[in-house]
Amino acid sequence: MTGVGFDHLWLLSLAPISLAPLLWSVLRASPIPSLFAAPSDPASTYLAFLFKCFGVLAFGGSLLGGAGPYLPGEAVERIAEGAQIVMLIDRSGSMNETFAGRGPSGAEESKATASKRILKNFVDARRQDLVGVAAFSTSPMMVTPLSDHLSATKAAIDAIDRPGLDYTNIARGLAMALTMFRASEPDRSRAILLISDGAGVIDPKIQDDLRAEFKKANVSLYWLFLRTKGSKGISDLAEMEAESPQAAPEHHLDLFFKSLGVPYRAFEAEGPQATEEALRQIDRLERHPMRNLENLPRKDIGALFFGLALVAVFLLLFGKLCEVQLGRRGVSW
Repeated sequence: MTGVGFDHLWLLSLAPISLAPLLWSVLRASPIPSLFAAPSDPASTYLAFLFKCFGVLAFGGSLLGGAGPYLPGEAVERIAEGAQIVMLIDRSGSMNETFAGRGPSGAEESKATASKRILKNFVDARRQDLVGVAAFSTSPMMVTPLSDHLSATKAAIDAIDRPGLDYTNIARGLAMALTMFRASEPDRSRAILLISDGAGVIDPKIQDDLRAEFKKANVSLYWLFLRTKGSKGISDLAEMEAESPQAAPEHHLDLFFKSLGVPYRAFEAEGPQATEEALRQIDRLERHPMRNLENLPRKDIGALFFGLALVAVFLLLFGKLCEVQLGRRGVSW
């Protein structure tokens, strides 16, 4: 933290006005020509000076309060258990279907709706994480950057069940997710959580670029594959189908992820319960000591100076009410 700042610094140029009470008394003038003949009264002398100081405090406090003083915000380091997680969510048209591969009806949930509910619970359980949200179909879109603001993250997750497009461009989605991590924090625990119900073919040249970016970012990868019931999984494919990326894109995407040279795990879920269990496993895997710098907002302290000025005014008023003026036969106090 530096020093005190002011919103209206020009008001401090009026500070000499606050010294006026030292030149003029705030008490009533005496009708007696001279008090030199009166006995010395140290208490009255001290009180008179004290009231002048109250006057200086009243003027000075009002000027300082009006100048808008504040203490600048500061960065506070906090140590917690968690990670930086980017949720990369598939928004292709098939996510609007249920795990049974049909349109939702009655109590049935679409994959997107179930994912939304489960991911929000996941975020609530990991309040120390920095979470970002990105969505992709034909083109990727960053919804929220890495943040510890739960309300913003959950609002972004709420938007994932909006109707999407049919094409699944995972390569561009992964590229955007990697750019969301801060290059200045390479030592942080980082993870990309890919939520998708399918895969797409990634061009070999783009695969090489992604491998280089993954190693540079030092990030873990989790693929939560929302598998339609009855469809073939990532690994249970016939050898003939596995030879063709177009015929078995999920299998070839899994092979590509394994070649990245970073920690990687795939989870296959055929329903909401399996999805929740997969996220519980990811929750256990991604708990590491993490240092975060939290930027605290600035603190306005104008009320403190206005309060001091108000106290000084009340004391001056009290002294004024206690002032007694005698007739010409007496003395003015």
